[in-house]
Amino acid sequence: MAALSIAFEAPDNCGGPAPTTSKPIDFVHLARQTMGDKDLEIEVLQLFTRNARTLLHELSVANDIEMKAIAHRLKGSADAVGAFNVSAAVEAVENGSRDSASLAKVASSVIEAENFILKLCR
Repeated sequence: MAALSIAFEAPDNCGGPAPTTSKPIDFVHLARQTMGDKDLEIEVLQLFTRNARTLLHELSVANDIEMKAIAHRLKGSADAVGAFNVSAAVEAVENGSRDSASLAKVASSVIEAENFILKLCR
């Protein structure tokens, strides 16, 4: 029976190691941060969505000096919960890339993470 399952299943290494950032939230990182407490994970993710939405709004109306500080706070929040796509997008803004394409990428990644989290909380 084991030979049958080996013959018809894809090998473990068929695509190389799966990147942990393929999903909007890295659950391995989040579990480490919350020590595996699932209720705490949900609570932290819900706090992140509210905080990220607020910071995204603040980012849209900020001047250059405020924008760097807001981007830094959003990056810290995203890193804490494992929202590494958000973190990468906002890092560009924090480092001075403040054009509309960079801001749109931040907004898109925040919305993607928020939708993902909302689906988890149903």
